[in-house]
Amino acid sequence: MNTLELKNKIIKQIDSLNEADFEKVYHQLLNILESSNEYRLSEAENEAIDSALKVSEDGVTYSHDQIISDARIKFPNLKFK
Repeated sequence: MNTLELKNKIIKQIDSLNEADFEKVYHQLLNILESSNEYRLSEAENEAIDSALKVSEDGVTYSHDQIISDARIKFPNLKFK
């Protein structure tokens, strides 16, 4: 199917929804569309990346175990594999 056919298929499916289901789909679709916008790093994120690159260039490295250990302390509610 080409893009136009896919769009028409989605429109037909949306058109057949009852009001309550349409509300759910509408909000889900908005979330998807909004999340597909290009993400721009904040100044703090840029600084953190620059700092990490500098540390890496200086030859400082951390083991996987050390990173996981530090992350578990900082983020106790996250599940790690």
